[in-house]
Amino acid sequence: MDFGAARRNMVDRQLRTNKVTDEAVLEALNEIPRERFVPEGLRSAAYIDEDVPLGAGRYLIEPMVYARMLQAAEVQRGDLVLDLGCGSGYSTAVLSRLANMVVALESDPALARRTGAALADLSIDNALGVEGPLQEGWPAQAPYNLIVLGGAAQQIPESISGQLAEGGRLVGVEIRRGVGRAMLYLRRRGVVSGRPLFDAAVPILPGLAAEPSFVF
Repeated sequence: MDFGAARRNMVDRQLRTNKVTDEAVLEALNEIPRERFVPEGLRSAAYIDEDVPLGAGRYLIEPMVYARMLQAAEVQRGDLVLDLGCGSGYSTAVLSRLANMVVALESDPALARRTGAALADLSIDNALGVEGPLQEGWPAQAPYNLIVLGGAAQQIPESISGQLAEGGRLVGVEIRRGVGRAMLYLRRRGVVSGRPLFDAAVPILPGLAAEPSFVF
């Protein structure tokens, strides 16, 4: 399979035709070999417009959804980014082309190892892979200019949003009452507020499901 052609097709037919106009985002997505970040048996499906399973109940987000979130985040060259729930590291590799430094947080040990191996294989030296519970974020490197969720959340705990720098942004899919929407959160004067971007449906990240309520 010609993965280079598949990558160009993804950019031209899935992204440019679906409101992705940020050339820096498009260039980063055209540079990173997405096929290296999925299980070997699924490499032929790496560029389809669907979430791709990574194992352990985790998925690589559909290209259009991820690209539109990155575009809304307005990633800056000087940004310190927390890639929360980085999966196999694809999102980290893309962010490394756009930001100054990326902290790639993963809770699954096997996926964390895959992330480290993939980043080393691509000689990406401005990303740090770390392992820990997603709901705790990674306070050691905080505050972050940008936090990107590698999946959906039913709730975004203050332990994560509290790691945003003043003026920082957080993008991800939030599921409320069964409806998923990509959201952009901004921290201004110590207050974090959000606005919906577009409808989206991606699997919920570990630790970011809503606490079960008591039913009488």
